[in-house]
Amino acid sequence: MPRAPRRWLRTDFFVLRLQKLLAGAGFGSRRAIEEWIRAGRITVNGKIAQLGDRAQPGDDIRLDGKPLATGASGQSHAVLVYNKAMGEVTTRSDPEGRPTVFDRLPPPPQGRWIVVGRLDFMTSGLLLFTTDGELAHGLMHPSAEVEREYLVRSRDILSDGQLRALQAGVQLEDGAARFDSVVQTRIDGSHAWYRVVLREGRNREVRRLWQAVGSEVSRLLRVRYGPVQLPPDLAAGSWRVLASEDCAALTVAASKATKMGAAQPASPTVFTPAPDEPAVWQAARARRRAAPARPGPRQPPTRGKP
Repeated sequence: MPRAPRRWLRTDFFVLRLQKLLAGAGFGSRRAIEEWIRAGRITVNGKIAQLGDRAQPGDDIRLDGKPLATGASGQSHAVLVYNKAMGEVTTRSDPEGRPTVFDRLPPPPQGRWIVVGRLDFMTSGLLLFTTDGELAHGLMHPSAEVEREYLVRSRDILSDGQLRALQAGVQLEDGAARFDSVVQTRIDGSHAWYRVVLREGRNREVRRLWQAVGSEVSRLLRVRYGPVQLPPDLAAGSWRVLASEDCAALTVAASKATKMGAAQPASPTVFTPAPDEPAVWQAARARRRAAPARPGPRQPPTRGKP
């Protein structure tokens, strides 16, 4: 007699809660979609949706009567790497009529493109776009502590004290902030280039940190987001589909979101003094090197057992 099929062997494996399905397709956060459901704005296969309803890709899902494309069952999400040019805004539309990064993207295979971490108007470099809302949320969540790496062109050469402050932490208007590492890469006249790493995505954070120590950023370029590097041959304003192995690495990085102790701070960097730093500091270091080594602390005599 043939066995009855197990109940967990379902054919509707991709049936999900409605808010999870739509968030994963990039139509908004789960909380926002729940508000749409409460307001009666969403229908599924002709019926007004209720909280707790489930759906799957391919169902007729509409918001205010407009269809929402969630893709075919089992269709994989896409990820793009984009080289943002200065002068582009990271929004879908701009009231001032400035060009946006979304103007240059190809049509998404499903859902819509979600940008992972914004860049301001005058900052260029790496942006990631995905149709996977859960992936985007995980990569941007503060608990994931995903590293962002930038090249900074400073209007002046920072002193040792300024470099130490940037790593130790300075107080901004929205709380303390710091870099995990700051490395001077080269000097161009009175300007200097630095490579910096931090694990946050606050608004204009790199520029504000620089201003907090009395300096100013003249050019800013993001070269890495988590495990993904900006391809050196990718021209400004161009995009490329991310390789599958890089997508897998991003998924691992996003999975650390909300997990305690997901990432540890990077080790402090040992700085090479700037060549034109004040002579008094150079002299002080020379005196310290020439001073005889101090004797170590005396060790207490070892006593035998009574």
